[in-house]
Parts: sequence; structure tokens; C-alpha cells
Amino acid sequence: MNVRKKDVIVLPKNLREATGIDGEDEVMIDVASDKILLRALKPRVVDVDSRIVFELLRKEDSLETKRYREMIYSENVGS
Repeated sequence: MNVRKKDVIVLPKNLREATGIDGEDEVMIDVASDKILLRALKPRVVDVDSRIVFELLRKEDSLETKRYREMIYSENVGS
């Protein structure tokens, strides 16, 4: 393999197939000593309980609303 103009490296098809990297995939690159490590960045699909997510988002919204109200109140009191 060669580094092409504009510092582009093209992965041969056999390497992409062996590592499961598809044409539009994102990759993670790490440097370890004098080696470059390239990995496919594949999202993990997880099963979550939508009720738990909803409750967490509701709590987060409530905390942010409280924080913004406190900020506005402190600005108005300080004026």
C-alpha cells in the first residue's frame, strides 16, 4: 500500500472484508508506538426500556428548567 496524494490511504478490498469495514463506515484510528491501529467504528444496538428513558429525560428536563429559572432569578435580583 502507498500513501497517495493528500495523504490518502486506500484499504484494499480483502482487508476491508477481513475487518468488516464497508465503504461508508467510520473508523477509529489509534497510534501505539510505531504502529497505526485501524478499527471499524460500529454502533452497538442495545435493548432499553422506553419507560426508563422517558423518566430520565423527564428528570433532566425538570433539573434544567429549575437551573434556568434560578439563573434568570439571580440575574433579575442582581439588576
